[in-house]
Amino acid sequence: MAMAAWKRAGVCLTAAAVVVGLAGCQDGDDGGSKKKAGASGSEAQSRTEAAEVLQAAFKKTSEAKSSKIRMTIETSGTAAESGTMEMSGVQGWDPAVMDVTMKGSGFAAAGPGTPEQMRMIMLDGVMYVDMGAEQAADMDGKRWMKMDFKALADASGDPEVQKQMTGGLENMNQDPAQQLALLLESPSLKHVGPEKVDGAEAQHYKGTLSFKEMVDANTSFDLLSKEERDELIATAEKSGMKGYDTEIWVNEDDLPVKMVVGMTMAQGTMKMTSHFSDYGAKAEVEAPPAGETLDFMQMLKDLESLGAGSAA
Repeated sequence: MAMAAWKRAGVCLTAAAVVVGLAGCQDGDDGGSKKKAGASGSEAQSRTEAAEVLQAAFKKTSEAKSSKIRMTIETSGTAAESGTMEMSGVQGWDPAVMDVTMKGSGFAAAGPGTPEQMRMIMLDGVMYVDMGAEQAADMDGKRWMKMDFKALADASGDPEVQKQMTGGLENMNQDPAQQLALLLESPSLKHVGPEKVDGAEAQHYKGTLSFKEMVDANTSFDLLSKEERDELIATAEKSGMKGYDTEIWVNEDDLPVKMVVGMTMAQGTMKMTSHFSDYGAKAEVEAPPAGETLDFMQMLKDLESLGAGSAA
């Protein structure tokens, strides 16, 4: 029984790690751009014009508060298991809600019995993970695992864990406006030109941020002390991380319809391609019935009472 419970915990944490990891790459500041030194007159003019468009898109996107999302995450190399993850559904911001389905090779690491696809709901700071029919058989028919990250952080009693988990929760399900804000900080921001996205005309913009520039622009890193930030930057640079290459396509309504974020390290690469649509439509997100959910925190307490070495 204990081993089966640990397996369920692994599945939940795998799913949560994917979402938190993705969200952590989609945070920024309030949309203001800073003038960068060293650019030529024409480059500075081009950057200024691009920034004006993206600032308008930031405002429009922030006001929309919700959208449908379709995302593909591709990883390669030894830094992570090579493969592809796909996510689709609806997300809302202000307040932050999410109802998405994920599938792909990333869940294979959680072991046998993991569903081929997994639905995840986030509401009121709590994530619910659909474990699937096979896992529900070991959970008294309860197929939803409830994960309250704030409660988990508080229970750890470790300030570092609390900062990491609380920061991850704050970054979950960030709206696309935050990626626009981050791109505005790029000293290499430029307008590529018009292109069609999903059959509609859009304007293509791109830019690159070093890891240090990303940390400086990303408000979630305010949770870290200066020493912790310096250590994080040094570790990233040592790993060979080149930074973040970001591309955004904005439609005629000043709304981003596609984003591509790429990261390159010595051990491998990750590329996230997102498509957005149906901005402003109300995100109808509801928590699963209480009778169909199992609390992750309670399961950890049960594991502790059973003992980690108990046989399945």
